[in-house]
Amino acid sequence: MATFKLTLSDKKGRSTSKELKDNDANPLLGLRVGQETDASIVGLQGKIVITGGSDKSGVPMRADVHGMPRKRILIPKGVGLQDAEKGLRKRKLIRGNTISEEIYQVNCRYDGELQVEEPKKEAPKKEAPKKEAPKKEELQRKKLQRKKLQRKKLQRKKLQRKKLQRKNRLT
Repeated sequence: MATFKLTLSDKKGRSTSKELKDNDANPLLGLRVGQETDASIVGLQGKIVITGGSDKSGVPMRADVHGMPRKRILIPKGVGLQDAEKGLRKRKLIRGNTISEEIYQVNCRYDGELQVEEPKKEAPKKEAPKKEAPKKEELQRKKLQRKKLQRKKLQRKKLQRKKLQRKNRLT
């Protein structure tokens, strides 16, 4: 059976997504991009217009490609092609305009207004207690540690140079 992730958007730009499974998804099978259907499928009143979709691997549906299967077509611009130069056409994999069981996401436009739940605002975060400035003694100790590390690095480099010189003399 078919399962669809239905993305509904209204005229004001708000959108929601609902998942339709099995018997709820059957009325969408066979519909084409651009066709209207009753919004009672998703529990709303009014009409929804199918505007597009994509299959499980992300291949987009295109309104001007008839049928259900995937096709490799030459496209100059539009759905399925980004950053096209003027006059350039590319061969891209596109899915037809008819909804089948292979389609995963269906995009729709709702003619009414959607009631979108506002995200709950979290309580303001408490600020972490401020740290005191490091004391003079602590700063001096850290400075000494850094100097010791630098001395060790210099000693290692000198030792490596001596080893290389010895090696070069022998050859």
